[in-house]
Amino acid sequence: MKRFSILLVSTLLLLTGCTPKFNDDTEDEVVQKEEEPTGQPSIVPTYKLSEEDYRVILPYRTSKARGVITNQMGANRLDIDELEQGLLRHSKEYFDPNKYYFEEGQYLDSKTVFRWIDELNPELDDDATIEEHRDNPRTFTHILEQNYLQRKEDNTVELVGVSFGLALKSQYRFYAEGRGPFYETIEEDDMLKKGKEIAQTVLERVRQIDGLQEVPIVFTIYREEKSGSAVPGNFVAKTYVKANDMSIDDWETVEEDYILFPSNEAEEKYFDDAQIVNTFGEEIAGFFPNYVGYIGEGFYVNEELQKLTIEVPIEFNGKSEIIGFAQYTYGLVKDKFPNNYDIEIQISSSQKLEGYIYREAGDEDPIVHLFD
Repeated sequence: MKRFSILLVSTLLLLTGCTPKFNDDTEDEVVQKEEEPTGQPSIVPTYKLSEEDYRVILPYRTSKARGVITNQMGANRLDIDELEQGLLRHSKEYFDPNKYYFEEGQYLDSKTVFRWIDELNPELDDDATIEEHRDNPRTFTHILEQNYLQRKEDNTVELVGVSFGLALKSQYRFYAEGRGPFYETIEEDDMLKKGKEIAQTVLERVRQIDGLQEVPIVFTIYREEKSGSAVPGNFVAKTYVKANDMSIDDWETVEEDYILFPSNEAEEKYFDDAQIVNTFGEEIAGFFPNYVGYIGEGFYVNEELQKLTIEVPIEFNGKSEIIGFAQYTYGLVKDKFPNNYDIEIQISSSQKLEGYIYREAGDEDPIVHLFD
């Protein structure tokens, strides 16, 4: 679902003819004094997609730990996307997108990240028993770094903040005694305790890195979903460490959740929403014989639905059928779904994305676009 949505956004910008709400500033040249000793200017783009987005400095510099996240979290691509985008989302609370620029992590390189992950997990040799694995699970998966920069009066930029996303497993998979794989569920309280301990150690280590001694740091703890899940995991805690501080005093609980529709979890946790989505599917099934079902994903914050995405795969016999289906679905969105959250319906065939219907929270009428 998540990768499909990202692809959809890219497609929209190219194909819909709708102009994004770019922020109209004059193009700026700035010098990154630590990384550009020759004085070659970097460009800050004139526009950004919205007031909620960060501008980036060009040429774009990729993370010094590029590729590590895929190696460490490759079992669920949805977790990779959510860790990256979610850390960016939570960082906005502390580093204003209208004041600061974004850059991928430039301080922790691949060797450092791999070494810290290994050192901050329990030591288990090749002869470790099943019980030793269960008592000492290696659940710490990844450290994601993001940097936030501010322009100075002399047209240089300086680092003003760093965010770290710490990813930990909800399920530990291991081999032992010549058998396996074994799967051990990691209780959230245990994972959270471990994550907080790791955050304190990481803080002490990064304070020894040139350039990070005196900047504010945000830490988040992310709980990965089980391998093969249709939805990503979620953030469970975050904290802000002031400049120069060497210890973490307080953590804020994060109440976020991704829910699959249809599912038993949706019925148990969010019954009313599950019934609305189920009714939507039943209404379509009653009028379109080629309909085979839907896949939905709800994003909740503090148990309130923020965005609902539903993919409806269906085989069409022609363009007129696609138009009829979109018209009917448009009516269902208006009549069945409350407008206090974003909703996106993705209409797809076996060949491609045929179109989408989108309504932003607070709007009455959805937007419809069909692709040629």
